[in-house]
Amino acid sequence: MAQTSIIIRLELDHEQVSFGDVAAAVSKAGGDITSIDVIHSSKESSIRDITVDAGDHSEDLLVESLKCLDGIKLINVSDRTFLVHLGGKIKIEPTLPIKNREDLSQVYTPGVAKVCKAIHENPGKAYSLTIKRNTVAVITDGTAVLGLGNIGPYAAAPVMEGKAMLFKQLGGVDAFPLCLDTSDTEEIIRTIKAVSPIFGGINLEDISSPRCFEIEQRLTDELDIPIFHDDQHGTAVVVIAGLLNALKIVNKRINHVRIVVNGIGAAGVSICKMLLDAGVTKLVPVDKEGAIVCGGEYTHPMWQWLADQPQVEKASGSLEEVIHGADVFIGVSRGGVLSGSDIQNMNERSIVFALANPDPEVNPEEALKHVAVFATGRSDYPNQINNVLVFPGLFRGALDCRAREINEPMKLAAARAIASVVTDTELNEHYIIPSIFNEQVVPSVRKAIIEAAILTGVARRIPPDFR
Repeated sequence: MAQTSIIIRLELDHEQVSFGDVAAAVSKAGGDITSIDVIHSSKESSIRDITVDAGDHSEDLLVESLKCLDGIKLINVSDRTFLVHLGGKIKIEPTLPIKNREDLSQVYTPGVAKVCKAIHENPGKAYSLTIKRNTVAVITDGTAVLGLGNIGPYAAAPVMEGKAMLFKQLGGVDAFPLCLDTSDTEEIIRTIKAVSPIFGGINLEDISSPRCFEIEQRLTDELDIPIFHDDQHGTAVVVIAGLLNALKIVNKRINHVRIVVNGIGAAGVSICKMLLDAGVTKLVPVDKEGAIVCGGEYTHPMWQWLADQPQVEKASGSLEEVIHGADVFIGVSRGGVLSGSDIQNMNERSIVFALANPDPEVNPEEALKHVAVFATGRSDYPNQINNVLVFPGLFRGALDCRAREINEPMKLAAARAIASVVTDTELNEHYIIPSIFNEQVVPSVRKAIIEAAILTGVARRIPPDFR
């Protein structure tokens, strides 16, 4: 988990206090000084910036401990996380400078008119003559942000900016955040359709369930550019990638294992769909009311879809009941729903993906005693299931082949590509999924996406390296 890192600027009166006193006060309050910068120094006094990792301790406690020292004047306290967000984290820059009138006449009036006419006569030229070829909109209404819930479009903006940064750094894709001040499904769909001409793809983000299902499906049906709800499919793709490698470790086949998925919201539904596409024959979807059973009747449309699938088991029960005899548990729900003894009731050589954040469905220390492979959504344990492994390469490939949509074969191809980055010699119970900084991930996913798009007939362009 991320620690709170703060920068404290303070002035020391050398006759009353030493820096050793400062360090002792910080340590006593639970902080750890990681760097010291001297801004000004004389015999009588000095001004220093100290960077402190507060850990799980209160920032206020650290500050108060310093205020209690005689000879200390606190000038400023800055949270480093806030500092990197000042003014936003992305910007737009031109691809070439405008130095003279001739430059101006080419990029704007009158020269731009001939380009406009060419696109008017052939709209497909927008891909080669505008930013459409490499630009994705990252769109949210702020109703289901990370672990924060419905915080609205203004508060959601830092997350969308961060996503845009990752698109660019990892995939070379220009992405722009659009935070919509509405949670009305029809208005969201209309707005996205209205702004879509300038974008080559749409990444939906942090839109609450079940609205997210209809929004994505309607946009997929009504637009001819790829639509991808990352909370659903990004999570599912990485889960499948990790599971494919985990099954190799325990020497079990995907069509033979019994899998329990807990939390049938946006991510849970997509995981279940991909599991079925991957060949799972024994599936137990579980939500807060218990197992969703084959042949049951449900008001939630996606739950009903699952109940209509023959691979879903018919036996009802609570999570604690149905996990008996399971080979795999995948949790995308909330922390603390299972104990170590529940995990012990699974089959030998079990696999547990406890992905709730910040607290997994089962305490990792308890689970690790009983499982063969364990994964979480956290960065402080091995095998982090992270969506960042998916969307940069997925959209890189979709844009390069100008895909009309992101279909199920493309998602499954992406999962297999991510899994393949971990070689047989590297694969072990602590390393089933590559790092997000592994440079092979994006090219591997891009290649798989393009191949699947071509094979399924949704590619409108064959990239030069595929000819």
